[in-house]
Amino acid sequence: MAHLKPHEIDRVIEMAWEDRTPFEAISHQFSVSEAEVILLMRNELKPSSFRMWRKRVQGRKTKHAKLRGFDKGRFKCSQQKNISNNKISKR
Repeated sequence: MAHLKPHEIDRVIEMAWEDRTPFEAISHQFSVSEAEVILLMRNELKPSSFRMWRKRVQGRKTKHAKLRGFDKGRFKCSQQKNISNNKISKR
């Protein structure tokens, strides 16, 4: 995780807090494993915030791509911009 810049750490934390962002997406964009995300969250958050986050995501189907009940078909608003490798694409 030493290879992450401060703004990348902030983005990993933000993605980890999102219920529908799987750990695999974080791994794909930032080359950090689920265990490394957990360690990063433990080091960067207050202890009570970490416990609350850990309790919420542990076993959550939407945080693990293999546990999801769908492959595609997720709702996306037509007004939402496309995001490619953590960068907003121009229309």
